[in-house]
Amino acid sequence: MSDPRIAAIALGNSDEPLVDLRNVPEVVVDGRLADAAGAYAQLREGVVSRLLDAHRLLPRGLGFLVTEAYRPLDRQQAIFDEYRDELRRRRAEWDDQRLFVEASKFVSPVGVAPHSTGGALDVTLCAEGGEELDMGTAIDATPIASDNACFTAATNISARAQRHRRILSAVLVRAGFVNYPTEWWHWSFGDRYWAHVTGADRTRYGPTEFTSAAKKNGC
Repeated sequence: MSDPRIAAIALGNSDEPLVDLRNVPEVVVDGRLADAAGAYAQLREGVVSRLLDAHRLLPRGLGFLVTEAYRPLDRQQAIFDEYRDELRRRRAEWDDQRLFVEASKFVSPVGVAPHSTGGALDVTLCAEGGEELDMGTAIDATPIASDNACFTAATNISARAQRHRRILSAVLVRAGFVNYPTEWWHWSFGDRYWAHVTGADRTRYGPTEFTSAAKKNGC
C-alpha cells in the first residue's frame, strides 16, 4: 500500500449506497469491532452483490463471517499511527520511510485506505453455526507478532489452515475481489488497490462518509 503508483490512481465518481450487512441473512457479521453508529457493518451495494456471488460458490456447510467493512478516515489514520508507533518502539533502527513501508503492510495509509471507500471487508470462513474455521492466525494478526503467518500465502501454518485459505481465496477471486497479500482476511473491490492489481485506470469507489439513521434523524 506504500507504492506511490497506488495513490496516483484516479478516483471514480460513484454514488452507490452503503448497505448494512447485518440485514443480509447469508452473511454472519461479528460484533468484535462494532461501533455505536454501525459503520463497521456497511459495504457498497455492488460489493455486497459480489460477496453473495462468492457465498454461492462456497462448499456446503460453510459461510462468511465479516468482522469489519467500512471504516471512517479518522479511525483509519488513528490505527495507522498506532501501529507505526508500535513499530518505532520495536525497531528503533528504522527511519521514517522504513516505518511507513512496514506499517503499510498491516494498515493502509489513509490516502489509499480501501475500507474508507466502502469497498473492502475483513472476512473469514465459518461453519453453519457461526464458528470460525482455523485460518492459521487470528484476523488482524500483525506480521511481526505472527512471524508473517498472516501473509495469505504463508506456509508456516497447518495444512488445514492453508486449505481453508485456498477455499476463501478461490471463491472471492472468482467474484472479482482482490486480496492484500500480507493480510489473508482483507479483500476489496473498486478501491485504489483493486485498480492497481487489475490494471483499471481509475477506481469504482472513492472515500465516502457514513451517516447513521440516528444522525440523519437528528438524534
